[in-house]
Amino acid sequence: MVALAPQAPARPRASRRSRHATLVAWGFAAPFLILFLVFMAGPIVASLMMSFTDLTTRDLQTPFNVNFVGLENYAELFVDPRFVRSLLNTAVFVIVGVPLTMALALAVALALNTGIAKFRTVFRVGYYAPVVTSIVAIAIVWRFILQPDGLLNAFLGWFGIAGPDWLQSTTWALPSLILMAVWRNIGTLMVIFLAGLQGVPKEHHEAAMVDGANAFQRFGNITIPAMRPTLLFAAVITGIGFLQFFEEPFVMTRGGPLDATLSAAMYTFNQFGFGNYSYASAASYVLFLAIVALSLIQFRLLGKKD
Repeated sequence: MVALAPQAPARPRASRRSRHATLVAWGFAAPFLILFLVFMAGPIVASLMMSFTDLTTRDLQTPFNVNFVGLENYAELFVDPRFVRSLLNTAVFVIVGVPLTMALALAVALALNTGIAKFRTVFRVGYYAPVVTSIVAIAIVWRFILQPDGLLNAFLGWFGIAGPDWLQSTTWALPSLILMAVWRNIGTLMVIFLAGLQGVPKEHHEAAMVDGANAFQRFGNITIPAMRPTLLFAAVITGIGFLQFFEEPFVMTRGGPLDATLSAAMYTFNQFGFGNYSYASAASYVLFLAIVALSLIQFRLLGKKD
């Protein structure tokens, strides 16, 4: 009896099906890819190239008059006292605002997760409300609080303290905006931290309590290590947001007084408004590099430890 050779699998048909599935997938992805290339990747590449030229408003009708200037725009930025001041303001905003926001948000999240039983939902909604509130409405409220005859100075007056004109003081204008930004962003981190706290195993806390660990020891040795990925995520998104802070000085102080609240993002915005497109592009990429550097530092400090 002659044994029959096994038949080879129908590879061509399977291959055709695979190619068909790939084409269908690319067809569904094509609208997004086209939009991304036209409205995201294209402008990003164009702005990077622009930062190495001397393009201004007057060159829009005569684009062939644009010259390649290399790193000249970047060099001019760091000898521009207004840009250096905007970087220093932004650095203070980040160095003070990010840790303060994270600390207060974590404290609120801990209270809502364990300490507050009644009206927990009401507190959560109350802390998150500033996140979804219009910056214009927030500005009106905070101007009423911080003006010379506002609520804050009235409160200080009860203790015999004469408060300053907070938003017109070169000393207090930036701290006032930091306080406003911290209050506005606590709600976002509170929600993130609540999710992280609910992922900490209760059995670990119970075992530590049996061993005699107090609340601070459990927080430092159990809660914080377990929440390291959550803390990293919160630090990165908050750092990026604070490095790009624009709405607060734009609405409240217009960068004043005497550039005391001028941010790097607002400086870049102003340069675009003046028609200095290449110079503004260079400023935006300096800010981008600052965001990358801060994110790398945060990953180094809060990333996974072996």
